[in-house]
Formats: sequence, C-alpha cells, structure tokens
Amino acid sequence: MRIVGRGPRAVGRKKAAAIGAGVFIAGCCLLSSSLRPRPTAFAPRHRPDLAELLDAPDPDRATLDRNLRDIRWINRGLGWTAAMAREVGAVTRAQGLREYTLLDIATGSADIPLAIVARARRRGDRVAVVAADLSRDVLAAARRQIAAGAADIALLCCDARRAPFANRSSDVVTCSLALHHFAPDDATALLRELGRLTRRALVVTDLERCWPGYLGARLLTLALRNRMTRHDAPVSVLRAYTIDELRRMAAEAGLADARVRRGFPFRLVLVWQPPTTGNGAVAW
Repeated sequence: MRIVGRGPRAVGRKKAAAIGAGVFIAGCCLLSSSLRPRPTAFAPRHRPDLAELLDAPDPDRATLDRNLRDIRWINRGLGWTAAMAREVGAVTRAQGLREYTLLDIATGSADIPLAIVARARRRGDRVAVVAADLSRDVLAAARRQIAAGAADIALLCCDARRAPFANRSSDVVTCSLALHHFAPDDATALLRELGRLTRRALVVTDLERCWPGYLGARLLTLALRNRMTRHDAPVSVLRAYTIDELRRMAAEAGLADARVRRGFPFRLVLVWQPPTTGNGAVAW
C-alpha cells in the first residue's frame, strides 16, 4: 500500500516548494532593501548564548553527516556556494593571480573549496588549497566529499582562532558560514587571525541577522527532517551579526577599509585586501 506524499518525488517537491518560498521571501527582502536600506535596529535580538548542535563535542555521526548534507544542499540551492566561488574568482582576477594558494578556514564538508577549485580549473587557473576545521568528524565528511570530487585539497584540524601558519602565508583566505559560531569577542579575534594569514585577499561570508532571514530559516526547516538542521538553522540566524556589527568588528580587528555588503539572500560579504607598500609588499 502506497502512502500518498511519502515517496521520493513527494519529498523532492516538498523541498523544492520550501526553498522556493525561502527564495521568494529573500527576493522581497532584497527588493525592499534596494529601495531603502534595511534598518539593523529592527533585527532580532542577538542570541550568542544559544548553542548549535553542530558545535557539540561528540555529535552522533549519522545525524552530523545528514546535517552537513543539508548545509551543502542549502548552500547550493540558495546560490551561496557559487557566490563564494565568484567572489574568489573576482579578487584573484583583479590581482592578476593565475596561480595562488588558498586557505579555507572552518571548511565544514569542503563544498566551498571544491567549488572554488572547480571554477579555477574552468578558468585555467591553478590553486593549491588547504581546508581547515576544528572537528575531526566534520573533516571525515570533508574527506569523503573531496574524494568524490577528485580534487587535490589538503585537510587540517585546527582552531580557527589559532591557525598554525606564519603571517601572510596564503594568497587568499576564505571563511564561510562560520562567524556566527563565535561570540563577538571571539568573532573579532577570528577576523584578526584571518587578516594575519592572508597575503592578497580575505573573503568572509556569513548569515545576516534579520527577520526575513529568520523566517526563511524556519520555513526551510519544514522540508528537512534532520533534527540538527531543524534546530541549528534558525539558531544560526539569531547568533549571526548585522551589517553594522560586522563592520565594527572588522575595524576592531584591524581590517582597515574592509568592504562589507549584503548578498542575496540574507548574506553578508566581507572582502579585505592588506595594504601594500610602494614596492608591492604587504605593509603590516
């Protein structure tokens, strides 16, 4: 006996409807912000006290793997993976880099560096990538994704705030969907560390704390059964920062003249290039 609405096609339609509704809300938000800047004073109250299940010290492996799969699906479906690859492509092209090193901090299951490598290959560029994360369980999932993608990406387990690399050791440093995992002081310390590591460009993206983003996260969870995803998605938005808060933290971290803007949908993008001396050397 077949139960209507429980088959793979029904689940697929449910996911498509949820993400479509989320994008619709995002479009309305983007349109309104293009007419009048969204006031950060009306963002939800910042809740760095809320804990995400992803950050638990010993998560259930199967639950974690499904959560990481959901994150990859959301990143891809909302265009965030492709957007990050385009950001890196834009900064490397602007600086004339055809061969470069890239360090991805808090890499998760490595969907972002995989997309960056794929885009670089299509452009004929060569990029050597190190992807780092604090969780060995998360890195195990990243290792499987990298093997499936046939990419040459080195993995490293380390604390994002204390990366074991020298100053200006990587041409490009990236960090996606990680800043909200840190309370304000630690988030500022993370930005300072990322700035220390980069030689040519730093690209950071994260969620924006706003009411449409929070409602969109709630809506997306209707299509996802994983308890970690259903809990963490709205909590992530409440832990995230507003555009003014990110600009202030960047200034406190010493990232002078960092460009911070909104991305689609409910995304903040920070791009910073270290100042250089007259001979092109980094002035730090």
